Amino acid sequence: MERVILHCDLNNFFASVELLSRPEWKQVPMAVCGSVEARHGVILAKNEPAKRYGVKTAETLWEARRKCPQLITVPPHPDQYRIFSRRAHRVYERFTDRIEPFGIDECWLDVTGSVPLFGSGEEIAHAIRRAVKEELGLTVSVGVSFNKVFAKLGSDLKKPDAVTVIRRAEFQKLLWPLPVEALIGVGKSTLCILHGMGVITIGDLAQAPLSTLRAALGKNGEQLGKNARGQDLSPVLSTQEQPPAKSIGRSITCPQDLMGPEQVRRVILMLADEVAKELRAHGALAGGIQIGVRDSQLRTREFQRRFLQPTRLTRQLLDAGMELFEEHWSWRLPVRALGLRVSPLIGEGENIQLALGCDPQKTAQEETLEALMTKLQKKYGRGTLMRAAFLEPPK
Repeated sequence: MERVILHCDLNNFFASVELLSRPEWKQVPMAVCGSVEARHGVILAKNEPAKRYGVKTAETLWEARRKCPQLITVPPHPDQYRIFSRRAHRVYERFTDRIEPFGIDECWLDVTGSVPLFGSGEEIAHAIRRAVKEELGLTVSVGVSFNKVFAKLGSDLKKPDAVTVIRRAEFQKLLWPLPVEALIGVGKSTLCILHGMGVITIGDLAQAPLSTLRAALGKNGEQLGKNARGQDLSPVLSTQEQPPAKSIGRSITCPQDLMGPEQVRRVILMLADEVAKELRAHGALAGGIQIGVRDSQLRTREFQRRFLQPTRLTRQLLDAGMELFEEHWSWRLPVRALGLRVSPLIGEGENIQLALGCDPQKTAQEETLEALMTKLQKKYGRGTLMRAAFLEPPK
């Protein structure tokens, strides 16, 4: 039986949510923008009038204002976006339980088994589109096809508030003339390689020998070739079926450049604390650590090491991160951004060989303390209990 896959993409999601409380901005250029003071001044989402001026997601605010001087900007409100994302999911759940999130505003739906109940894929897509519009006040573009790759392409082809159907009999005519970068999985570096091979359109990619694509891009190149030919067989995986995370990380661009090790230590402590909480939520330990350091000229370097014994204690993540930093960083330039990532992840129930010099009793005490801190912060708020290092120094 031919699969029926939908890809639902909430149009201009962040901006559309903001416009619900400021409808007077619907007809003027408006964008959701990160904090300029915190050096996150990039466009996160924009409305249709801003699009007509050429404002693009991920470009800097100054670039957007150069195109559109009258652009209205508002700060993001993530809690509101999560609420509306959950409400959209509840609409999708009326038609299927096979829902795979792809970010906060996009989802794949496998409605193959729902067709006898609710009609064709196109009819289900229109029912979803109407329900989202009437109940949430938002619009959604829906692609309908026989696999995930083409369903996403369909939702990208017509926006906003549209349904696009890509059938097996007509996908070559519709999709092969499109530029190859329209295909999911073709990023900037892959695009450069493909263009160097003379692959300009999706049709060019489909007709390229898989062996050639594999030689140039590895397994990813071969899979891209199959996707262009309509041979994507990947299933729609619900949240419960998602493969376990292979790594966990956090990063931050600092409001001011960091000029010394104590400032760096405080930031790495914050990142280590967040990663430790995430490890605990996943029931995992970290087998190794990596830190990324970006200097004031936007050059990034990464350093890593393995742990003698897997851990998820903030103190041990902090100590390892600082050791890596102090060993490799020469302070020729100040630090603009820092990142901390741990991998591989090891299940807390797995047998672990103790390292020499390890104090199991102290480790258990610290684990109990950090778990209690997380529990209190979750129940009463992040500021309920904190480390003294996070307190502002006296003036």
